This record gives sequence, structure tokens and C-alpha cells, in this order.
Amino acid sequence: MWFIIGIILVVAALIISRGIRYDIDREGVRIVREKETIKKGVQWIGLGLGALIIIFSLIRIVPAGHVAVQVLWGKVLITSTLGEGLQLVNPFVTLERMTVRTQVYTMSIEPGEGAIRGRSDAISALTKDGLEIAMDLSIWFHLKKEKASWVYQKIGRDYVGKIVRPASRTAIRNATVKYNAVEIYSERRKEVEDEITSQLEQDFEDRGITLERVLLRNVKLPQKVKDAIEAKLEAEQDAQKMEFVLQKESKEAERKKIEADGIAKAQNIIAQSLTGIKGARYLQWQYLRTLDGFAQSQNNTIIVTPMDKALTPNLFYNVGPK
Repeated sequence: MWFIIGIILVVAALIISRGIRYDIDREGVRIVREKETIKKGVQWIGLGLGALIIIFSLIRIVPAGHVAVQVLWGKVLITSTLGEGLQLVNPFVTLERMTVRTQVYTMSIEPGEGAIRGRSDAISALTKDGLEIAMDLSIWFHLKKEKASWVYQKIGRDYVGKIVRPASRTAIRNATVKYNAVEIYSERRKEVEDEITSQLEQDFEDRGITLERVLLRNVKLPQKVKDAIEAKLEAEQDAQKMEFVLQKESKEAERKKIEADGIAKAQNIIAQSLTGIKGARYLQWQYLRTLDGFAQSQNNTIIVTPMDKALTPNLFYNVGPK
């Protein structure tokens, strides 16, 4: 459009220039009449504006992270996709810009979090054991630069709604039917992601889209299954706790046994050391120390001790064969 406007301005300026009248001075030189000066100015302004408009209509800018599909008279130029930056193009070409940045399509249980606003967009699928589960997933992908013209021609701008969403939901359902609900919920979640990725990669590749990653964010099980899992986990925790208590009690019993063995050995050693004359003298010495402690105390206790003929306290007064 701007190119045509520029052409019109140039043509108009040329027409104006042909209508300018000149006078001849005495020496035969053509001079512009004073009243034609304005026409001359309009001519140059028209030529300048027309030239600028024509030049700028040949230059287009493609934003970063985008490519431009060229459409000439309604026909897509498949082999002429333009990259980002300043481009010199046919002025009659229309540029359709398409992003090649990473995009995320999210299917979420929470309303307003997924790609479809205002309602839950979680994917519901049947598992191998016949249970229906709901899942939150995010699909990361981007449009191939070299396939942008083909995608625009064959699919259009809404390739997310026409390809990404239905292909993703189909691949998810095909994958979950191979696993039990508890497996998807727990230890085999990564395998489910890999299964979905494997199916989507080929589907996207055939349609000019590159799959980057599948992220299984959440799995919502039926309430009865969830209750059963929680009960099982609680039982396992109780079993682990009981095992810990048993181990603790076993170690405590072992400690007491070792302590008792030590006390018994000590008593045997003491008993052996107290036999004979040396043992008797040692016990007598301890006996005297005890009596001295009583004597130094502030109570009024009277202690009567047996004495031998030398008036020495006799510890073994009542000890002997009967």
C-alpha cells in the first residue's frame, strides 16, 4: 500500500513539473515565473516523499524470536521464510510473523492455571487397572524455523489448538493405559513421561514442531485409592517406628547384660581378694574407718563393738564354725 502511495506522489510531482511555465530573459535563458515557484517547491517535496515511501516500503523488520512468512497475492512463498532482523522484500508481499520461541501448553486441574482459562483443563485417563485419574501436564515445544511457511499454509496460526492439544491428550491416554494408577502416582512416573514424550516427538516432527519436554506435574487419584495409599504409608511408618523401638530395646538389653556381667566379675574378684589373712585385715581396717565416721558424727548413737583380749575391735566376733 505504501509503495503505491509513493509511486502516486512521484507521478504527481512529475506532472506538476510539466505544468511549470518559464520566461525567457534578454539573453535567452529560461527563468521560472514568480507565480510558478510554489509549484516547483511542491514538485520537489512530492518527489522526496515519494522516494522515501518507496524505499521504506521495501524494508521490513522481523522481531527477535520470530520468522516472517511471505504471502504474495494470497500465495505462500514456501522457500522464502525470513529470519529476524532487517529484511529487504518485495513491496507487494505481506509478511505473517510467527514465533519460534519456546512455548508451554499446560493442562491443569486448577481453573485458570492451564491454557484454557476459567475452567479445569486437566486430562482424564484410564489406567491399566481400570481406574480414572486426572493429571496436570505441561508440554514444552517450539515451531521449526524452516517449517514455518509450511505450517502457516497447511495448518494456520492456531497450530497449538489444532495439533499440540489433541496430539498431547491422545498420547497421554495411550501411555497411562499401560500402567496401574499407583505406579503412575509413585515410582513409575518418569516412565510415563518418557512414554508420552516418545509418542509426541514423532507426531510433532511430522507437523513442523519440535518437542522439548513433557512435565507430569501432578496426578490426582480416586479418593478410595488415595486413602488406601495413605493407610499403607502410615502402616509402613508404624512398622519402621516399631523396628526402631525393638532395635533400641535389644541394644538396651545387651547393655544391661554386659553391665551385669561386669558387676558379677567385679564381685568375684572382690570375694576372692577378701579371703585369707590379708582379706580379714583389710575388712577390719574398713570396719575401723566406719566406726571412726560414726564417732565423728553429731548424733547420739552408741555403738558397742566386740573386743579381743588386747582390746582390739574384733570384726569376726560372731564369725566362725558353729
